[in-house]
Formats: sequence, C-alpha cells, structure tokens
Amino acid sequence: MSTGTDHPAPAGEPREQSAGEPPEHPAGGVDLAGRPEPSGQAGRRRWLGDRIGSVEVLAALLILLIIFRDPLAGALDDPRVQTWTTVFVSIMVQAVPFLVFGVLLSAVIAVFVPRSFWARALPRHPALAVPAASAAGVVLPGCECGAVPIAGSLIRRGVTPAAALAFLLAAPAVNPIVLVATAVAFPNNPEMVLARGVASLVVAMVMGWLWLRLGRTEWIRMPRRPELDDTSRGRAFWGAVRHDVTHAGGFLVLGAMAAACINVLVPERWLQTLADNAWLSILALALLAVLLSLCSEADAFVAASLSQFSLTSRLVFLVVGPMVDLKLIAMQAGVFGRRFAFRFAPTTFAVAVLVAVGAGAVLL
Repeated sequence: MSTGTDHPAPAGEPREQSAGEPPEHPAGGVDLAGRPEPSGQAGRRRWLGDRIGSVEVLAALLILLIIFRDPLAGALDDPRVQTWTTVFVSIMVQAVPFLVFGVLLSAVIAVFVPRSFWARALPRHPALAVPAASAAGVVLPGCECGAVPIAGSLIRRGVTPAAALAFLLAAPAVNPIVLVATAVAFPNNPEMVLARGVASLVVAMVMGWLWLRLGRTEWIRMPRRPELDDTSRGRAFWGAVRHDVTHAGGFLVLGAMAAACINVLVPERWLQTLADNAWLSILALALLAVLLSLCSEADAFVAASLSQFSLTSRLVFLVVGPMVDLKLIAMQAGVFGRRFAFRFAPTTFAVAVLVAVGAGAVLL
C-alpha cells in the first residue's frame, strides 16, 4: 500500500507488508507453512475462484429452492422446523449488525493505523509491553481473522513476539464492540460483560508472559514475502471488509445453524444431563467453541441461546472461542508456522478454560 513515504526495497530483499495489503504469496501460492505450491494447483484454484463467487452460489441455491419448493413447503409446517427457523433467524438478526460494524472498524484499523505506531507506543521492556499490548485491544480492536496477520507484521516491525501474541489474543475479545454485543445478548446478566472482559485480558497477558518464559524464537517460521504492486487505501479497505465479511459471516451462519440444531434435535434430557455436570458442561462448550469458529462479535448470541448451561460454562465458550478455533489454528500455522501453532493453540486452550472457570467462580 502506497502512503507517499514508502520506497522500493533493495533488490534481493523482501518488502514489508503494509497494514492494508492482502497476504503476499509467490506466483504458485503457498501452503499453510509457507512452502510454494505447484503452479498448476494454484492455477486451478484461481480458475475456480474467478468463476465461482457468492453470486453464483446464491443463484444455485435459488434454483434448488425452486426445484424443491413443494417438499420444502410441506416441511415448513413441521413445528420442529419452525422452531429451528426461529432460533436461527433470531441469532442472525441480533448478530449481523455487530459483525458488520466490527468488520468495518477492523478494516479501518488495519488500513489506516500504521504498524510502525506499535513499535513506538509499546514499552521497550518485554514484560511491560505484554499488558500494554493486551490493553491496546480495548482501543484498537480487531476481529480474529485480522488480528493474526497484524500480529505477524508487528513482529516483522520489531515488536517483541510476546507483546504481538498478547495483542493477537486480546484484540478480538476485549474490544468495546464485543463487550456491547455481550451486554445485548445477556441483558439480565450484566456481570457476564465484566467476567468476559477480565478473563480474556488475563488470558492474553498470561500467554504473553508464558512466551517470554518458555517460548523459543525458532518455533516462529514466518514465510518470506516477495514484492507486490502497491495497493491504494480504498482498495485495501474494501478488500479487507469483503474478506472478513465473507469468512466471519460464513462461520456465523454455520454457528447459528449448529445452535438451532442443538435446540431442536438434541433431546432436552440429554442437554440437561450434560448441563447438570459442571465439568462436563464446561468441557463440552469449550470444545464447541473451537469447532464452531464463530466471530467474536457474534458468539455471545449463540452462547445466550444455550440456556440449558450454566453462566460459567457459557463464559468458557465466550473466552475460548476468540482465542482458539479451527480457523485460527490454520491461520496461525500459515503466518507463524505449524510448529508454533501446534504448541500455542493447546496451551491457550488450557489457560483460557482455567482462567474462565476462575473468573466465573469469582464474578458470576
């Protein structure tokens, strides 16, 4: 992205990626670990990507609805289908505005806030930089999808990895949009907002300090990035918005569908048996958060729909989700390397569960 002050990198040296630029890849593409893919495989993916988009998918769905309109009309009279539709629509209607607003704000920060700002703003001492970077997530929020590449670029700009990783965990979890969404989702339990914010902030700081103590720089293997053409800020902004809405919106739809299925298909006595066992319910919702891979701006509404479970187990769901899920593990492997991701994700999961349980015991 050209800002008017950038200069071309010397020959043979990779250019640092600007805040709004999409991930840079070699001509043939890269795998999750940064290795080049065969050019033929990348070409096939580009061919599909150029010809199959959201418009084509929507058209295909409309055609299927027309073909199967008679069976669908009969199915909609089923009370279980009506209940499923009600739960799904209610989650989507509540969550989508927060998702869109969060994506827009995240794109503004990614494109217009220079990453060099962080190197100047954070304390030089790594142990002090960790809580400062964690608290920065309150004023400079970002969604999970955007926080991973931003953290990678912070490390390239000289920010200590511990602080960058603390920001990666805190930004999607403690920002005002997420906390307001939590308050809207739990109108009768305002303590959930405080518990979520405190627990998420503590997890981010603990993981940053653990990295200072136990982390090794050789675990982080960030791929080299060749030079790309400059991208205007407007194109970078809308590219970031389009990317995050597509990915986060897709996971939101899947999460809302899963929550509706749980409410309709799983027998009430099964859920009640699971919910009555404190430790099983905590573990179940922690694993569900990893599998659903929801956006942090929307996960509170899914958690609120799981009313059979205790507030503490739902707090675990809200703390674990923005920090450890399937899409984040894949993105971390791509940005930092698989050796890092397969160590960082399980440790974060364990710390998040323990801290959330402790926060629930004290604050809920």
